[in-house]
Amino acid sequence: MRKKLVSTGSEFEKIVGYSRAVISGDWCFVAGTTGYDYQTMHMPETITDQIHNCFATIGKALQEGGFNLDDVVRANYIISDEKYVAEAQPIFGKYFNNHRPASTMFIAKLVKPEMKVEIEITAHKG
Repeated sequence: MRKKLVSTGSEFEKIVGYSRAVISGDWCFVAGTTGYDYQTMHMPETITDQIHNCFATIGKALQEGGFNLDDVVRANYIISDEKYVAEAQPIFGKYFNNHRPASTMFIAKLVKPEMKVEIEITAHKG
C-alpha cells in the first residue's frame, strides 16, 4: 500500500523531518498541529485563535488527502496550562459534536512558550 505525504510547506517540516499528514489507504494521520498561521508564520495570543488555526491547518491537510473532519476517529489535545482547558473544551466540541471521536486531553509544556495548544488527529474512511 502506497502512502501519500502532505506538507504545509513550512521550513520546520524539512528541518525536523516530518509531514503534516501521512495518508495510508483508508487512514490519515495528522501530525501534532499548533496554532500557527502557516501563511504568515504568526502565532495568535489567545488559545481560541490558536485552536481555530489548528483546525484550519488540520482541515486543509485532511482535504488534501481526501478526508474531512467527519472522518476523524481519534483526537489528542495537548494544552500548555490547565487554565486554558475550560475555554478550549467547548471549541473542540463545536468541531466534533456531530460525530465525537475518541479523544485524550492532557497538560504538557509545548516546544515554544507562545504555543498554548497542539492537536493530533487520526482519520479513517470506512
